[in-house]
Amino acid sequence: MRLIRLKFEVLATITGIIGLSTFFVAIILRLTGSFNIYFTILIVLFFNLIQWLYAPKMIESLYHMKEVTRNDEPRLHELTKRICNKAKFPIPKIMIADMPIPNAFAYGSPISGNRIAVTTELTKILEEEEVEAVLAHEVGHLKHKDVQVMMFASILPAIFYYIGISFMFSSMWGNRRNSGNGIAIGIVSMVLYWILSSAVMRLSRLREYYADQMAINNVDDGSRKLSEALAKITIHSGKYKLKNKNTGKTSSFKSLFISDPDRSEKDEILIAKSGIGQCDQKLVKDILQRKITVRDRIMEALSTHPNIVKRLKAINN
Repeated sequence: MRLIRLKFEVLATITGIIGLSTFFVAIILRLTGSFNIYFTILIVLFFNLIQWLYAPKMIESLYHMKEVTRNDEPRLHELTKRICNKAKFPIPKIMIADMPIPNAFAYGSPISGNRIAVTTELTKILEEEEVEAVLAHEVGHLKHKDVQVMMFASILPAIFYYIGISFMFSSMWGNRRNSGNGIAIGIVSMVLYWILSSAVMRLSRLREYYADQMAINNVDDGSRKLSEALAKITIHSGKYKLKNKNTGKTSSFKSLFISDPDRSEKDEILIAKSGIGQCDQKLVKDILQRKITVRDRIMEALSTHPNIVKRLKAINN
């Protein structure tokens, strides 16, 4: 039942993003009668397409990643194969990312193919059964085509951003007779950019819940294993963030990660009474008992990932 509701929410969010974008592009074209809008849209589409095709190379270079063979990491390959066979999905390449925080992510393009990356720290921190749940989550992202869905959704806010910038700059240095209309269109476009960006972040959070269901449904005792994995990832990432403030590199592609490293520090403070040394299930229960404040809800609305308390509650319901 929850999976059906998630599918409906995802579809409704995507429909809303597309519908709102189409409606306001039509209005702007009607008001301006300008073909420059089409040119802007084509440019944005072109650069996003190039980014999608070649982003895997950028990611692998940034995180010093390498592909590992079955001989290098036999257990990672065996776990991934077992999950993919159960999910009836082709086995992706397995990558290791040299990062000091425990995390994992899925990515790919028609050029590179599908890939799942786990950080060196993840295999040190998590038990094998927890790594299995994390891998199942990432296979879920690939099977649900989240890379393509999020790329498509992200294009629409970008279009309005560049429309807004174009109209505001052209109004300031162009024909002053129509500068008022141009500035108005620019401001409205920037407001729409913010609204659509918020909708895209909501879509990203829904896709995380959706991928969690993949782990729950395709791993034995998946709810428990994934809950423990996420709790440990959050605690360890938060402690790392508290000690190392300069973590821009780890956050560059944070929307890909199973857990948002920028949220981890705040989540770790939220669950500070929960220590790393205690029982895994006790750690999960302590997190589940935390109350979600108004600030937490606001922070979640500005994040690509769900609040950890809400996420664990969804996994364990």
